[in-house]
Amino acid sequence: MTYLALALGIVFNAGANILMKVAMRGIGTLDTLGLGSYVKGMLGSGWLWGGLASFAAALVFYTYVLSKMNLSVAYPVFTSVGFAIVILVSALMLKETITWWQVAGFVLIIAGVWLVVAKQAVV
Repeated sequence: MTYLALALGIVFNAGANILMKVAMRGIGTLDTLGLGSYVKGMLGSGWLWGGLASFAAALVFYTYVLSKMNLSVAYPVFTSVGFAIVILVSALMLKETITWWQVAGFVLIIAGVWLVVAKQAVV
């Protein structure tokens, strides 16, 4: 159950960031809208509310994971796998440009995190 909760926490956290990015693409910027219109746009965005709900779900799963797993293992896995999901979705669905240098950096970061957490077990 711990690894399932970790996976769900990761997916919900990454999903929250993606949903919030989609929301902000449709709202505009604070610089061009002014504070009132910007906040109104945020509050009226279903994508943003979905992102907030996804953050809440991620919190529930992640806190469960922390009750069962060492923070020194859970956090690096949570962030690195979430990092990979966000990068893939950013490139494939949001059509953001990802350079080969960035890909190399992402691979090194993820490899480093997995080396750090290798052989560590659930509490």
